[in-house]
Amino acid sequence: MVIDHVSKTFRLPHVQYSTLKERVLHPFRSTTYDELHALNDVDLTIKQGEFFGIVGRNGSGKSTLLKCLAGIYKPNQGSIQLNGRLSPFIELGVGFNPDLTARDNIVINAVMMGLSRKEAAESFDKVIAFAELEEFIDLKLKNYSSGMAVRLGFATAIQVSADVLLVDEVLAVGDAAFQQKCFEEFNRLKAEGRTVVFVTHDMSAVERYCDRAMLIERGDVLKIGEPHAISRAYNELNFGRLVHETDETGRYGDQRACEVRDAWFENEQGERTGEIAQYDRLTMCAQIRFHEQVVDPVIGFSVRNDVGHTFFITTTEWQNVPMGTFEAGEDVIARVSVDAVMSPTKYTLTPSIARDGGADVLDVREDLAAVYVHGTRVTGGLVDLPHQFVLERRS
Repeated sequence: MVIDHVSKTFRLPHVQYSTLKERVLHPFRSTTYDELHALNDVDLTIKQGEFFGIVGRNGSGKSTLLKCLAGIYKPNQGSIQLNGRLSPFIELGVGFNPDLTARDNIVINAVMMGLSRKEAAESFDKVIAFAELEEFIDLKLKNYSSGMAVRLGFATAIQVSADVLLVDEVLAVGDAAFQQKCFEEFNRLKAEGRTVVFVTHDMSAVERYCDRAMLIERGDVLKIGEPHAISRAYNELNFGRLVHETDETGRYGDQRACEVRDAWFENEQGERTGEIAQYDRLTMCAQIRFHEQVVDPVIGFSVRNDVGHTFFITTTEWQNVPMGTFEAGEDVIARVSVDAVMSPTKYTLTPSIARDGGADVLDVREDLAAVYVHGTRVTGGLVDLPHQFVLERRS
């Protein structure tokens, strides 16, 4: 696949007429446009059998590039040379008719991808089994949930014996079980030497599966190279700010007796950080101010990953930390240190304070701070616990 200095621009009108009356009243008013440069001089060669990752923030041009590769968009400048059969999984619902059943859509979509009607019919059972939609094959697609539609679309795409597979954010909608099936499918594709172009925000998947990766920002290619280096660059671009700038998602408690004023992560040097290497020492911190006397408060920390799974919870009550009495106007900074054995991704910190053994919640601030753990080696699972292999050979 050769992408030769490709650029793509969209025209965005300033004023749009939505009714016939408006057009009649303003017949000579010209429409002015802004230009959105979605891709700027993208120059890239992807080798046969390569698993290539494309990463970047929302609106950076990732999906536009994939649509150019799939022939949905025509570049304004440059050219794309693609050898072999292409199977795209680009956008939720693309290529499907919402008024047809899953049964009809599978066959039609497979034929559109180059299969004969016989081949499409033979692949039907495999698609349904992978998507786990046996009970819904005669349901119209417009009645499917987004997760069901993603499973159907990806299952259809991978059943085509294609030379090149384009995959856009397949891991963003599916549940954990479907994501695991996708990972198993990625392993199969790599083992078969298929060429895969993979767009994702999951840096652990990039480091685990990709041979090379590219970071794109506002249509410009910032870097192409080894997956770990691209993951680090994406991390610096996306999570380089201080953690206290992270958007808080919820707050509970009346905060009259005390409140959580701030929360952050620290590295081994005691510095605030939004990034840390896997296996380094990581400290969770929270600043609490008391507005009235509180006896034996319970301070807690909860850490969640980027898909909302709780990774770690601890409280002073569980750890039998002696607390005592805190007076009005007093500040306290609570710290908990752990080894960052979690898998590479973004994690958020929810600090809390309560009394009466945790029964009376005074203040909880969800996702108040964030840190990005970047990988230092290939891992899998939610955590990478310290371990060693021991082999005992017997004849």
